[in-house]
Amino acid sequence: MRHSLSRRRVLTGLGGLAATGTLAAGCAAPSSVAAGKTRLRYWHLFGGGDGVNMQSMLAAFGKEHPDIALDAAQLEWGPPYYTKLGMAGAGGRAPEVAVLHLARLAGFGPGTLLDPFDLDLLAEYGVRPGDFPPEIWRRGTIDGKQYAVPLDTHPLVLYYQTEICAEAGLLDSDGRLQTLRGEREFLDALRAIRKVTGRPALVAETLGSSAVGPWRVFAALYSQTGGSLIDASARHITLDDAKALRVLEFMRRLVEEGLCVRRADYQGSVGIFNAAQTGLFLNGEWEVSTFLTSKIPFSMTRLPNLFGRPTTQADVHSFVLPHQSSRGGAGNRAAHRLVAWMLRHSADWAKGGHVPAYTPTLSEPAYLKLEPQSEYRDVIDDVWLDPPAWFAGSASPMQLELGSVFSGVFTGSRTPRGALTEATARLRKLLDTPSPLGGGAPA
Repeated sequence: MRHSLSRRRVLTGLGGLAATGTLAAGCAAPSSVAAGKTRLRYWHLFGGGDGVNMQSMLAAFGKEHPDIALDAAQLEWGPPYYTKLGMAGAGGRAPEVAVLHLARLAGFGPGTLLDPFDLDLLAEYGVRPGDFPPEIWRRGTIDGKQYAVPLDTHPLVLYYQTEICAEAGLLDSDGRLQTLRGEREFLDALRAIRKVTGRPALVAETLGSSAVGPWRVFAALYSQTGGSLIDASARHITLDDAKALRVLEFMRRLVEEGLCVRRADYQGSVGIFNAAQTGLFLNGEWEVSTFLTSKIPFSMTRLPNLFGRPTTQADVHSFVLPHQSSRGGAGNRAAHRLVAWMLRHSADWAKGGHVPAYTPTLSEPAYLKLEPQSEYRDVIDDVWLDPPAWFAGSASPMQLELGSVFSGVFTGSRTPRGALTEATARLRKLLDTPSPLGGGAPA
């Protein structure tokens, strides 16, 4: 059952989640809209290169749709964004359309804080359920209604320095990184790179006050074992201790053998790879713009299959319809129109590294010519999202809590066994904590 939420309850419940930052200002809709135009308010959290791409796409949409008065607002990324969005939905005075990380959907009050999409209206604008990977599309479905329409997936990938890897004998005849299968081949590749550079071969985010990199690395590798974290009801832990320990011991081995940089915060890890101090870099694909701008000789590929399955950790930027007490009419139609337009133009969005979720884009010449962005496009069918729980997903309590725990495996402050014990305890505490939004796992 979906319980109604008051604005006071959302304000109280989300106060703690917003403690890491302040809400963005200047998001109010214009007080007046030109006669004959339909007002369309759109909230998103894209900054940096993503923000530039988004603004360019929105400008193009505006030129093509002069009958729509588009009011787009970029809010502060992370907990502040979700607090603002939750408050707006609870008050019934939300924007017509917004962006939400798909892995956060289950805990975001579908049916209370979000309204479902009209699939017939999307189809009218050329977008249908069959245009998306089935598993990603299903994650947006709750109680038989579609509450999220995916724009992309942003997975953990492997960056590589082409000149270093060539000298290490790791490139194939096409100049791409050879396919590495299993722990042994991956470790041998790291050793070959270390012989070339005299330094650790791999860098990733391993520490920081809000580091989630250690969680992403663990989640990506653990997903390859076929393990899970919690059951579908989001009430019981299903973490496989043997599989999790195998992954954690592998992570520790990387630093103990000097194959991975032991201590690097997020910006430090980007800088280390950008300076060619390592041959490989594990991170989300969104840093592609950084390295294209600096013009280092690099490329990208999907995470190697080290533990049995070709999966990797990811999340999905998706469009949602924040709850409005009187949703419908021209504004709702304009929201569906914008979503469909953005999907059909997602080759432009892919410039920032994200893999389009609208599968017709994956075969478009405009997308295929993007290099290295199109090199890992087949990962779209092998992404592993956080489990559907209120505390999971990008910028979530689970990622921050477990990122802190697994950071110790890299830095040496925790043993793999100790990290597993602590991670299980923190996961148990999250499971026992009621959702501040009143949501839960999908029915």
